[in-house]
Amino acid sequence: MSRSSPRAGASGSGPLTGRPYGRERGPARVRSALGNVPTAVHPQEPRVPSPADATIHALRTGHDDLAPLVAGLSAEDLVRRSVATEWDVSQVVSHLGSGAVIGLEALEASLEGRPTVADFNQGVWARWDAMSPAARQAAFDAANAALVKRYEDLDDATRADLRIDLGFLPAPVDVRTAGNFRLNEFALHSWDVRATFDPSATVRAEAVEPLLDHIGMLLGWIGKPAALEGRTATVRVTTTGPDRTFGLAITDGVALVDAPADADATLTLPAEAWLRLLTGRLRPEHTPAEVETTGSVDLDTLRRVFPGY
Repeated sequence: MSRSSPRAGASGSGPLTGRPYGRERGPARVRSALGNVPTAVHPQEPRVPSPADATIHALRTGHDDLAPLVAGLSAEDLVRRSVATEWDVSQVVSHLGSGAVIGLEALEASLEGRPTVADFNQGVWARWDAMSPAARQAAFDAANAALVKRYEDLDDATRADLRIDLGFLPAPVDVRTAGNFRLNEFALHSWDVRATFDPSATVRAEAVEPLLDHIGMLLGWIGKPAALEGRTATVRVTTTGPDRTFGLAITDGVALVDAPADADATLTLPAEAWLRLLTGRLRPEHTPAEVETTGSVDLDTLRRVFPGY
């Protein structure tokens, strides 16, 4: 039968392609008629980064670093006194695991437009407190991974528009701020675990810049100006990794200010060490050699201003 007949056109195969004749539709059929005519390509608009992206990335890399370390701890490691001296290692892990469960409930409640479950936090704390060290170790990975994955799954519009009620602030906050509260807790307590076994441990690099932008809002709570015994002082702070210069004002409160031209003291240190100083984690045995102070406020005084929490 001739290939040009209707029957052959409906059921035969092309000599080069092996595909049935007469089956092409839409753009494919137009290309057959026109040959290799270039068509316009319209690339997608580049994605505009969200302010929350760096925080969520730091939560992911922090989890991927800590989870295998926790999984590999021995029974003796788990009950070892951590550098968070009131807790053993399993209790630090418990704090992070229970915090992840509580954080996920706050995130889900905000996404669903509902209040958090009544007494949810107390129930989570009680459950994790009752676990054995080995059970805390086993439960940590899934609990923290679930929170990180939920943050990662937020689309751009949600990252921009969602407001999350964390339960301890006067108003709901944006995704970046909520994530930074979790990152502050996670990065520093994961340092507690790592520094227990490695005194030279540092805060993970991915967490440093987001936390530098976040921790200023906490100084009114964590700073103790009474350590200056009635004196006031302004310290010019210079950090590396990233490089920044700013002022620390210690008066009747503690606050970050613009870099002073005429300061009472200077402090130069890695940015991750600055974060640890502010949170009571820059004890002498964990202080990098490159930390330097001059003037009327020395490092020991600053340690008393920031005793930790």
